[in-house]
Amino acid sequence: MLIEINFDGIIGPSHNYAGLSHGNLAATRNRGETSFPRAAALQGVAKMRANLALGLAQGIFLPHARPDHRWLASLGTRFEDAPPHSQAQALSASPMWAANAATVSPAPDAADGTCHLSVANLVTMPHRSHEWPETLAQLRLAFADPAFTVHAPVPAPFGDEGAANHMRLAASHEAPGVEVFVYGISGGPFPARQHPDASAAVARKHRLERVLFVQQSEEAIAAGAFHNDVVAVANGPVLFAHELAFAGKDRFYADLRTMLPQVEIVEVPAAQVSLADAIKSYLFNAQLVTLPSGEMALVLPGEARDTPSVWRWLQEHVAGNGPIRRLEVVDVRQSMANGGGPACLRLRVVCDPATVDPRFLVDEGKLDRIARVIEAHWPEAIPFDSIADPALIARVEAARRVLLETLEIPELL
Repeated sequence: MLIEINFDGIIGPSHNYAGLSHGNLAATRNRGETSFPRAAALQGVAKMRANLALGLAQGIFLPHARPDHRWLASLGTRFEDAPPHSQAQALSASPMWAANAATVSPAPDAADGTCHLSVANLVTMPHRSHEWPETLAQLRLAFADPAFTVHAPVPAPFGDEGAANHMRLAASHEAPGVEVFVYGISGGPFPARQHPDASAAVARKHRLERVLFVQQSEEAIAAGAFHNDVVAVANGPVLFAHELAFAGKDRFYADLRTMLPQVEIVEVPAAQVSLADAIKSYLFNAQLVTLPSGEMALVLPGEARDTPSVWRWLQEHVAGNGPIRRLEVVDVRQSMANGGGPACLRLRVVCDPATVDPRFLVDEGKLDRIARVIEAHWPEAIPFDSIADPALIARVEAARRVLLETLEIPELL
């Protein structure tokens, strides 16, 4: 039986605010602030508990080894000798944002009948460009069953940001779908991270038959929508998007309606919610999910409730006859301050849970064990001027080791 599983990245013990992501307004704005890794990781666990309470299947990805000594060695240096910007890039906890781990195409969409996952290369940002080898190792462990085909990344220089620039629409999770790849050409002062050639390469490797390619609007990228999932999200037959999300949207919508006649497009007008408010609140960087009852819910960050224009629009939509029937608010403020909302923290995989390595699936009991490790071993706070402290580095490395031992995943040590 095919269901959707949300795999959340556990927020790592090196979570800090180095402001490394050009074009991510929140990350830039909070550069140099003190971070709280323990609170951040526990917020992530609480979000996973909330998803379980909704009746959703939940999985995890593990924090990467930080600092990334292998990457620094390839640069001819060691952490203690590296310049400050390289130290920050090597210590980044950005793998927590699992939406950038890979692009996923469920088996009903692929000509060979397997679920395809292509690890994202993330080459646009130096601090993320070295994530893919360890992400690939986790994907090959979690999805080793023949039901999956796991691909190495598209080669540089074709930037690929994974599921954050990819959407799937279908009558239901287990039905054949239309896969939408959103690429960027220009972003004004900011880089467009998803290269059209990367999107096309992933679609070919996944052996997809019903595909659409659409350009993210320059206006959206310039406003701070560094990924498509900051201005649009899809689930089942529903596309939920800001009016200014796409370039050439009329053609895109027409093509989508032709390929999936039952599609329901919910567009939020810029006159009611500005791009600035949508991006500040992460209205669209929410988990749009189908509950066991069949109704759709939107899992939102608290910042959406705190933004009057956004909350007003949501209340009006839920009160009407729209497809989103329920709003669930979660606290992920530590992630939000670094520019990642609820949708950034998860990768959606439609598959049979029996084909997934059970070590990567969680229930309440396993989340209890994870939380205990976090409470005992994650640093409470990391002032930005202390990220190179040898005592902090030792604690970060030990914390990850305890988590992997607790979860019995020695392959990643």
